[in-house]
Amino acid sequence: MPVWLQTVGLLALSNVFMTFAWYGHLRSLRDQPLWIAVLVSWGIAFFEYCLQVPANRMGYGTLSLGQLKVLQEVITMFVFMAFAWLVMKKPVGLDFVWATLCLCGAAYFVFRSGANGGADGG
Repeated sequence: MPVWLQTVGLLALSNVFMTFAWYGHLRSLRDQPLWIAVLVSWGIAFFEYCLQVPANRMGYGTLSLGQLKVLQEVITMFVFMAFAWLVMKKPVGLDFVWATLCLCGAAYFVFRSGANGGADGG
């Protein structure tokens, strides 16, 4: 499996954990004290980092620093839309879809010059 695809997969999985760590407590721990929500979120975030750090280490070199960052943001938007709709039962408005497409446009510019683009040069 190509390195870039492994990186995307790990980043997508890490984003699932990140999204639950950041926003899951708003639904499931609403009636609990803040310190419990913080500890639960930190516990979930540990697993996010167990996937995110290896993804960035693996991807860096094949992808530039800028490409890794923009890729992360695009994945975050898609994961967040699914989370908002499926878990939080919130509608995903057209403006949010447009914002995501704008990030996809940003990805185009960062990826169009190859692995030397983005924050590493280009």
